[in-house]
Amino acid sequence: MQKYFEKMYKDSENNFHKLVKENIIAENKMFIVTANPETLMIAENSIDFKNVLLDNKTTIIADGIGLVKGSKILKYNIKETIPGVDLCSKLFEYCNELEKSIFLFGAKEEVVSRLKNVINSNYPNAIVCGYENGYVENKQSVFNKIIELKPDVVLVALGIPDQELLIYSNLGKFEKGIFVGVGGSFDVLSGFKKRAPKFLRKIHLEWLYRLLKEPKRCKRFFSNNVKYIFRIRSCKNRRKNGKNR
Repeated sequence: MQKYFEKMYKDSENNFHKLVKENIIAENKMFIVTANPETLMIAENSIDFKNVLLDNKTTIIADGIGLVKGSKILKYNIKETIPGVDLCSKLFEYCNELEKSIFLFGAKEEVVSRLKNVINSNYPNAIVCGYENGYVENKQSVFNKIIELKPDVVLVALGIPDQELLIYSNLGKFEKGIFVGVGGSFDVLSGFKKRAPKFLRKIHLEWLYRLLKEPKRCKRFFSNNVKYIFRIRSCKNRRKNGKNR
């Protein structure tokens, strides 16, 4: 568990956005995982996903207050959350400013096609070079298409860990690009779902708003978060006893 926190981005959201913009301008390659407690618990039960998170090519950001609090308990002190939805919005802004290209992959057809229209309307200089819904049978064929198009930004909304595993398996085939697994962000960015009000986001209760809107998520959410809390406490106790694992 501690290894995830050791390599997690610890500076401010603003500085991270600047770093991403610099990489877009320089045409560098950057793979970003927007993580929450569930992400880490999935990795603890999947060696393939764990290897993805711990690879030096992967940048992990805390998309969840649970990781920020956990980092403080373990003395890693991540400054603040970096929400994936906000990162996507920044990427749209940068692509608009720099006239860069975006590929959208994931979610339902009506969601991703509407998001394309939103980008075209609100960010006219950003180039949506292609999009595909997440229900196609052969997802690798979509990535083969993305490889040919060479976009500057690739956003994949297939859910954790499928989106990260797919990006990671294809990462070596690209020379440039910002790659982000964005989960359910397309639903919010397209307008199909409302985001939590700002005051709830400010006090870090966006997760509660989501659960109230989607009660079916409760069992999975609480199961993973309870396990996460125990793992954090266990790591803290091992550190006290001089065991760094």
